[in-house]
Amino acid sequence: MNNYLAKVPPTVLARASRIQLLSLDVDGVLTDGSLLLSAQGETLKAFNTLDGLGIKLLRQAGIEVALITGRKSPIVADRARALGIEHVYQHCEDKWRAVGELQGIFKLESAAMAHMGDDLPDLGAMAVGGFAITVPNGHPLVIEQAHYCTERSGGRGAVREVCDLILHAKGQLSSAIKVFHQTHD
Repeated sequence: MNNYLAKVPPTVLARASRIQLLSLDVDGVLTDGSLLLSAQGETLKAFNTLDGLGIKLLRQAGIEVALITGRKSPIVADRARALGIEHVYQHCEDKWRAVGELQGIFKLESAAMAHMGDDLPDLGAMAVGGFAITVPNGHPLVIEQAHYCTERSGGRGAVREVCDLILHAKGQLSSAIKVFHQTHD
């Protein structure tokens, strides 16, 4: 078991075990929050491959993933497509409403939903679900409202940490990673 998973309180594991939908903010969660601007005015974002594989493992385990971001960027749409994420809300000023829409689409109870965010616009979305998650580089008020704060920072594997946590809480982490342990004679 990963070291950080051994330290997760039982109350957090109980919340994580019920998750059927994980919605994610982008800037500050899937990225470190930096916006790189090119001389041509193009905005660039850096995504962590650890997070990408974690999202794929969650989806393979039957857990839905959605992106909800206040900014609009073709880079986010491309990344979502690459990860097989169908539900992407961009230029979303009311993340609470987006999470409510997802709840209706998937017909989920609040306890089955988690939102991971890092700043004040995420507070409403975090309040809808049964599991509110943030990152250590998030805004102090968001950290205060979260049920769980990752060890890793946004854009540095924090989403992977949460994916592993959810799979572990559901008893599915070992089977999700077993394929990577195959040996060849």
